[in-house]
Amino acid sequence: MTLSELKNQLQKQTPIVLHLPDQSTIPAHFHVTEVGQVQKQFVDCGGTFRTLNTIRIQLWVSSDVEHRLTSAKWLGIMEKAEQELGLKDVEIEVEYQASTIQVYRLSVQGDQFELLNTHTECLAPDLCGINAEKKKVNLVDLTPTEKHNTTCIPGGNCC
Repeated sequence: MTLSELKNQLQKQTPIVLHLPDQSTIPAHFHVTEVGQVQKQFVDCGGTFRTLNTIRIQLWVSSDVEHRLTSAKWLGIMEKAEQELGLKDVEIEVEYQASTIQVYRLSVQGDQFELLNTHTECLAPDLCGINAEKKKVNLVDLTPTEKHNTTCIPGGNCC
């Protein structure tokens, strides 16, 4: 989700519900404690220089269980950060404290937000010797070829 997509969603004035990847929800009394612009400059394992720009929103849960962040208030926070930091319309990451600080991608399903797991990956597999993963195929799903006019199935006496 990008900044413009988040702002469009927040303009709908719906109650804010944030689902974690395990489908549990972040407590409704969460706070948005930071909105930041993050620029990551790095060299990948293949020696290529790269730049990644994101917006990072930090969520925090306190003991003030009566606190409720409205979509209008969150939109105001985002617009203030956009103005003060000169935010671009880039991908949003959400930082949330679980057993340690975790970073998620943000998505929306219907009127509810989804926090999606992030993963590491090799950005230059062709340069650092990683073989492409072979696609796993179920034998039952194979279609007959002209040479072999049958499909091997369990109990078919073809194997």
